[in-house]
Amino acid sequence: MADKKKIMVPPQGGMMRDLVRRLKLITRLMGDRRVSVFIKFLPLASLAYLFWPIDAIALPIIGALDDAAILWIGSTLFVELCPTDVVNEHMQELASSEGDEVVDAEATDVNNDQ
Repeated sequence: MADKKKIMVPPQGGMMRDLVRRLKLITRLMGDRRVSVFIKFLPLASLAYLFWPIDAIALPIIGALDDAAILWIGSTLFVELCPTDVVNEHMQELASSEGDEVVDAEATDVNNDQ
């Protein structure tokens, strides 16, 4: 009879998982009273720039790149300017809420020498 073993599945998702985690962190920080109201203006301003009809650079491809750069800079600066202990607290809560995925499965050893 095969033993039941718990198999840990490594986290997957890469860049998309990091992006979702970053958005969750920003959402949590925006709702936290310990973060200054002036700092909360930064991601809102970078998001407003995305919908602003006038681009800083009017070239077709570069115009989209500057929008992405403004969003990235705004979100990065926001997280960096928030109090470190508050950011760490929310990061730990996000990590614990994601948890490790455990697959309940039966495993058997296969002998390849036959």
